[in-house]
Amino acid sequence: MYKVKVYVTLRESVLDPQGVAVKSALHTMDYKEVEDVRIGKYLELAVNETENIEARIEEMCEKLLANTVIEDYRYEIEEVVPS
Repeated sequence: MYKVKVYVTLRESVLDPQGVAVKSALHTMDYKEVEDVRIGKYLELAVNETENIEARIEEMCEKLLANTVIEDYRYEIEEVVPS
């Protein structure tokens, strides 16, 4: 069994209105040191063993988990050792 952590973020060239709103709210709360905020998605997948896990995860990200026109993604795969 593997635990896959997928991080999806807007591309740098894409405006992030949620990030702008959060940054503004933080400044209003006197957290002036915050220079930028980008909002993204974090997903955890439990995946059974498979020969080509990286190719399968790439396929999942490309087809469903990320909108590759405006989003970038990265992932980490860790093997879960049964206790």
